[in-house]
Amino acid sequence: MANVPATTSTPAGRYAPSPSGDLHLGNLRTAVLAWLFARSTGRRFVIRVDDLDRVRPGAEQRQLADLAAIGLDWDGPVVRQSDRLSHYASAIDRLTAAGLTYECYCTRREIQQAATAPHGPVGHYPGTCRDLTEAQRAAHRGDGRPAALRLRAQTSEFEFVDELHGRYRGPVDDVVLRRGDGIPAYNLAVVVDDAEQGIDQVVRGDDLLPSTPRQAYLATLLELPVPQYAHVPLVLNAQGKRLAKRDGAVTLTDQLALGNTPDQVAAALACSLGYPPVSPAELLDGFDPAHLPDEPWTLDENGLLQPARCP
Repeated sequence: MANVPATTSTPAGRYAPSPSGDLHLGNLRTAVLAWLFARSTGRRFVIRVDDLDRVRPGAEQRQLADLAAIGLDWDGPVVRQSDRLSHYASAIDRLTAAGLTYECYCTRREIQQAATAPHGPVGHYPGTCRDLTEAQRAAHRGDGRPAALRLRAQTSEFEFVDELHGRYRGPVDDVVLRRGDGIPAYNLAVVVDDAEQGIDQVVRGDDLLPSTPRQAYLATLLELPVPQYAHVPLVLNAQGKRLAKRDGAVTLTDQLALGNTPDQVAAALACSLGYPPVSPAELLDGFDPAHLPDEPWTLDENGLLQPARCP
């Protein structure tokens, strides 16, 4: 399988929100970090909208406006996954030609039951449909079951090096490449997108660390470069759980309604990273990933910004 050429020779970092709603402070903090990692290393910074699922009208426009309001800029036009379906189809065709895909007829409930079975890691697909006969596949089609397409993985684990976590080895399973409704799956789409956009640096929340071996492995199968990953700590609510929009005044719009300005929000995000209360642009000269906090940032009960933890 031939490499997919990058659209530019200049490497890039990226931020890729899903337009399912407004960005909360945790999303904005990760975006700031992705921007800092990219800009401080001379990379382009690109925005890609991962809009293959859970799209709410107007969310993309509000997200882009919020990113700009806190001081982030990006290079080139915004890319949308919904405009790139043929690219994902081409990648799937290459994997299929290499004998690395198979149809899966499992229902959502069957997959959930398999994922909670004691014989594998949480969320691990055990290969229920991997070795179906043609007669069995025909029977499923006759029952009207839509077929997803899964990767026929050739390994159970894969290792990559994370800038903040070091060497990380995690499980690999027969990940979905195309859903039963015909929509390309997230893991495939981001791998293809990152390669074609020249993205060699991916900064994102550390809750996604366990899924990264699947993506890195898929990139190698497609003969694409594996990006340099940096998984950063999340923002948590007072109960120690990942921040969500239900946790109070956690979006930029919420903060504006409380009388805070975008500059104040950006300054609070800088403080949460162990820096003075300044804009992202003012952080660039002194930014060093080695000095980032190891622990997540916690917001209080109302989602209000905590008193600045500034040096």
